[in-house]
Amino acid sequence: MKKLINDVATVVPDMLGGFVALNPALAMLAGSTIVVRSDARAAAERGEVALISGGGAGHEPAHAGYVGSGMLSAAVAGEVFTSPSTDAVLDAIHAVAGSAGVLLIVKNYTGDRFNFGLAAEIARAEGIPVEMVIVADDVALTAGGEHAGRRGLAGTVLVHKIAGAAAAAGRPLAEVAQAARAAAEALGTMGVALTPCTVPAAGKAGFELADDEIEWGLGIHGEPGVERGALVPADAIVERLLGKIIDDLKLQKGAQVALLVNNLGGTPSSELGIVARSALGFLAARGIEVERAWAGTFLSALEMAGVSLTLLRLDAQRLAWLDAPAETSAWPALSGKVTHASAATLPAGAKQSEAGETTSASAQDAKLAPQSTLRRAIEAVCACLLHAEPVLTEMDQRVGDGDLGISLARGARGILQELDTYPADNQPGAVLRTISATTRRVVGGTSGPLYAVMLLRAGTVLDQAGTVDAQQWANAFAAGVTALMELGGAKAGERTMVDALLPAADALQAALARSASSGDALQSAVDAATEGAARTASMSPRRGRSSYVGERAVGFADPGAHAVGLWLAAIRDTLGTHPAKT
Repeated sequence: MKKLINDVATVVPDMLGGFVALNPALAMLAGSTIVVRSDARAAAERGEVALISGGGAGHEPAHAGYVGSGMLSAAVAGEVFTSPSTDAVLDAIHAVAGSAGVLLIVKNYTGDRFNFGLAAEIARAEGIPVEMVIVADDVALTAGGEHAGRRGLAGTVLVHKIAGAAAAAGRPLAEVAQAARAAAEALGTMGVALTPCTVPAAGKAGFELADDEIEWGLGIHGEPGVERGALVPADAIVERLLGKIIDDLKLQKGAQVALLVNNLGGTPSSELGIVARSALGFLAARGIEVERAWAGTFLSALEMAGVSLTLLRLDAQRLAWLDAPAETSAWPALSGKVTHASAATLPAGAKQSEAGETTSASAQDAKLAPQSTLRRAIEAVCACLLHAEPVLTEMDQRVGDGDLGISLARGARGILQELDTYPADNQPGAVLRTISATTRRVVGGTSGPLYAVMLLRAGTVLDQAGTVDAQQWANAFAAGVTALMELGGAKAGERTMVDALLPAADALQAALARSASSGDALQSAVDAATEGAARTASMSPRRGRSSYVGERAVGFADPGAHAVGLWLAAIRDTLGTHPAKT
């Protein structure tokens, strides 16, 4: 187990101590793991109903992240995934209760119900008005199944928000409790996990998942879900989760909802964005109107990779309470308003070439013929890079950031998609310049601009040539390599793709100078590139991706250089002058 902790026994107080230190509007009760609003007494004296929630730690930013004006008055944290004690809940009640009373918002887990429920009973016996609302928004479990009841999941945060707004508006305890109960009944949540999580005290994951498996319908305590299945694309995951929620809530076309895309802990923001986009599209196709939507980490399960989706049925009052101000560290600053697709996309400007002319080849009459030699060579290079994607990715993971194979494959797909619009092969310079335009548009990172400038310079050289023969192609290749070196700043011996490109360009020129056939000249170029790439394994990195890992890269060939040998061999094989080598 690798975690940034000091001692398993002090994880929760250490975590909350740091959290409160960074939030001047909050305080901790001495000797406890209870976070309260610094102005909780003043709010109680104004006649506001106090709101308390909590449960086991490990769900950050819940629950302390929602303590503040407009949401919770206090949050009670137990040990990781363990309900807080009855006395801890009672201490929180005593700390924030005023004459208006207290509402406890409790997720439907046995320990939480018992401890919060007993604390409520004791407080009532002391004369403190207390109501308790149970949130059970987990639609993965049947409402009447043989289990402890539907679990409380991320939808609980929306109940915090609605009840908090009602309390801040001065509504009495009965109304605040009713608003919370109605919201809880209008909620549905379901999640999916890509990985398990590790409770610090346990020291190992609660369950195991293979690389191609996911867990459907799980809770938030590291337990397995209701079903294990094969990994499927994000759209399919969203369709199943939302389909289940929609059916459970009996949502019809025209229904108004709020959407919560919740990170279970270890999911990057990029994947949350993909899920959010898919969810909004799916709901729009079903005619369900998303009035508010948020994506982020709201209620997690430690470092579990995965996501839960929540839908809340809206009415005018509920929407107004969602829009009401709240000053907490975790509730999103964004309003949650959704941009309609028609307003989210602006028209793209016309793409211009370096000469100031539109680069779209569709304006030209002649196109690259399906059986032309140049087209077949381009297709062979693209096929080669697509096939090599996993190998190049693995090589790059050893010495860099692991994106080379993906980047080159993305470029190959872009070129293949646009190949029918490219100029005819009697304009080879224009073809190369158009490939350059495609590459710079679809491939980012380092590889995109380097290949783009090489193709652009090579195309310019061919434009300036009269008859384009093998020598002119060699001259264009050499000029392209020079342009790449000028832009990238790399020289031979610095462990980059230059260590394959430069020997290949020199070998091609030398072979033609001694009157070798074009086939033999290409073979010389391939051999030189392959040998150059192999030599990079013994070089100390000075530039490029490997320079960041230093001597740890020694022993592994540079993946960019290796790729050069691959696509040069694909060109050689396409021309039919040498058999394909494996």
